Amino acid sequence: MLQQILHYGFHFLLPGLVAYLFFKSNWKIAWLIMLLTMAVDLDHLLANPIFEAGRCSINFHPLHTYWAISLYFIAVFFKKTRIIAIGLLLHMFTDWIDCFWM
Repeated sequence: MLQQILHYGFHFLLPGLVAYLFFKSNWKIAWLIMLLTMAVDLDHLLANPIFEAGRCSINFHPLHTYWAISLYFIAVFFKKTRIIAIGLLLHMFTDWIDCFWM
């Protein structure tokens, strides 16, 4: 139960906190964009089974690989992709924390 609270809390509230702290003038839009990056989880549909409670998403699903995470990190340095990249990295961080609950 605690894992789910932390997981979904981090997925929804952590981007809001980051948006508020670092994108004050447009924090609501930044938060929305970061929430939309949760669409990265569509790559879970490629797995068989689609959901497995004990599976670590990091380096298992295509958009959760170390290669993809590296691209998200590089995208932080470009103004046009910064908010999206931060949202994706926060998502990967949240999923990475889940790997320690197993």
